[in-house]
Amino acid sequence: GQPMEFVDVDDNTVRWITEFRTKSFASPTKLELVDASDYSVLIIPNSPGAVYDLSTHRELGNILNAFIADKKPICAIGLGVAALCSAMSMDGRTWMLREYSMTAPPVREIVSRPDFATMPIVLEDFLREHGASYTANAGVGVHVVVDKHLITGQNDQSTLTTIQNLILHFNSSMRHGEVGLPDDP
Repeated sequence: GQPMEFVDVDDNTVRWITEFRTKSFASPTKLELVDASDYSVLIIPNSPGAVYDLSTHRELGNILNAFIADKKPICAIGLGVAALCSAMSMDGRTWMLREYSMTAPPVREIVSRPDFATMPIVLEDFLREHGASYTANAGVGVHVVVDKHLITGQNDQSTLTTIQNLILHFNSSMRHGEVGLPDDP
């Protein structure tokens, strides 16, 4: 991957960016190089690009399928839920998260987006059509759904509560020996 580009940088954020660039995660890794067994949790933040880039990404689908098979926690928020659409069976016919309960931005939240007409998928429709049990908050408030090892948040407002649920789930799984930290090489 290429280094992250920061926009609208002011004097207050220069120190943070300088420190951030020294971290190992400052340069993203290509999904093709990721081994799911090296990770205990998968977090997909709200990202409008996920609808275009990740919803059909085969390598991400393989990573998700490994997490699903191992029952490792998966967390997706807002339009980042589109990345979950890539979790297809090897023959491409079956969505591996069918029958899960989840949330994502409803049509009424995204219809006003300038790119709505060009979105390759509408999450609410995809989830329902592929067998998920879909729910959403009637307003534009916090809404989180936890089903087994999948934690989804409807929108940006749901981020904190979604991550808190992920942490609670992971800690509980660790105590019960259901999931562990990856081994150091």
